Amino acid sequence: MEKQRLNPTLVYVLAIFGLLCCCFAGFGFILAGIAFYIAHSQIKKAQLNPDDYDLKSVNAMNTAKTVALVILIINILSLLWSIYQIYAMGGWDAYWGQFDEAMKQFQQAQVE
Repeated sequence: MEKQRLNPTLVYVLAIFGLLCCCFAGFGFILAGIAFYIAHSQIKKAQLNPDDYDLKSVNAMNTAKTVALVILIINILSLLWSIYQIYAMGGWDAYWGQFDEAMKQFQQAQVE
């Protein structure tokens, strides 16, 4: 009987997109969390029936799970840093006030 293989490609793709979304205030934690969950559930399924799965593919999925976990941690730290920055500026209204002021200055510089 041929052993089943785990395919970590989806986990890698979601994790990499999660890393790219880290630039958007850490909201890539959603994609990285999904990637981590998929990898974790696949590994758990393989651990219940170890004789049915190819060892190399299980090891590849373990690596993908580690990558997803690292990217998830990076995104969570980025999200926490963004929340801290908004809080340190004086809240959401002060943050958008500074943003509006910067946009006005930029527009004036473009006209001149």
